[in-house]
Amino acid sequence: MNSFLLLILSIPLIEIYLFIKVGSYIGALNTIMLIITTAIIGVIYARYEGFNTLKSGMSELIKNKIPLYEIISGAALAFAAILLILPGFATDIIGLLLIFPPTRKVLFRNVNNKYQKQNNSKEDFINGEFEDIDDDKNGKI
Repeated sequence: MNSFLLLILSIPLIEIYLFIKVGSYIGALNTIMLIITTAIIGVIYARYEGFNTLKSGMSELIKNKIPLYEIISGAALAFAAILLILPGFATDIIGLLLIFPPTRKVLFRNVNNKYQKQNNSKEDFINGEFEDIDDDKNGKI
């Protein structure tokens, strides 16, 4: 919990620091225009990638496969779009890393491997025998 609180407090501090540094080099108006531009371009590209992910998920469903990567990818794209809408350079960089498919595949490779190992294991099954006992046959009511 403390690391999560530290993360929430450090993100705005990093963003303010980056605003000051970038603003001192290119000016305040250019910094604002850059933030607005990255938000617009990022959301448009996130929408484009979202439609590609949806199309890929539908093709996986047609093949009777679980579209696990597409589900996780869609959630990551939604999170990336939120990060791109938020003003800031650090959140924009994280959002852009989540939007591009090659970096998204690298980030999700471990999740996919773990899910496939769980599906291939047969430890979820318990073998045993049972006997159906009817109360009426024993004469008990």
